[in-house]
Amino acid sequence: MGIYPASLGKLIEQFSKFPGIGKKSAERLALFILRTPKEFSAELAQSLLEVKEKIQFCSVCFNLTDQDPCHICSDQRRANGVLCVVEGPGDQLAIEKSGSYKGRYHILQGVLSPLDGVGIEDIRIAELMGRLRQENIKEVILAINPSVEGEATASYLANLLDGKDLTVTRIALGIPLGGDLKYIDNMTLKRSIDNRSHYSS
Repeated sequence: MGIYPASLGKLIEQFSKFPGIGKKSAERLALFILRTPKEFSAELAQSLLEVKEKIQFCSVCFNLTDQDPCHICSDQRRANGVLCVVEGPGDQLAIEKSGSYKGRYHILQGVLSPLDGVGIEDIRIAELMGRLRQENIKEVILAINPSVEGEATASYLANLLDGKDLTVTRIALGIPLGGDLKYIDNMTLKRSIDNRSHYSS
């Protein structure tokens, strides 16, 4: 038998499944829930259910949204012929927070990683190519994390887009190799977007 009552032990176990949450942190969260009013727990449970029921991928850019298409894809002011390609929703959010970009996005939902079994057909490359034709795209900004897999994906996309009637750029230096866009400060991201350069593979 555990040191905690069964229901509390189960809650601690659930919290410990969160990324970055160890046993001690899970215990603190569970004990915090116990100290809060019942209404807080009810609202938290409702929020969790709503997220699972309402959040989906945008059918155009594949970002997380509760409407389809998402508010960015629906905004005609964003239809300026520029498409920013990112790895995941967190990266798109980081660029939005910088306030330096006013075009549309395409979220790949991953990067090429043959060792992990992630190939061309596993990320949203085919959908990207379809958008280029449909939306009259004039510039593609590759804003993919500068990891080994990210660099390979950016290089693949640059070669794929080579010869098409558009400009391919890459966000400027300032993002450290191996860095993750979700954790880069707004000023560094803004500088990277403002000073983007032509991509060379």
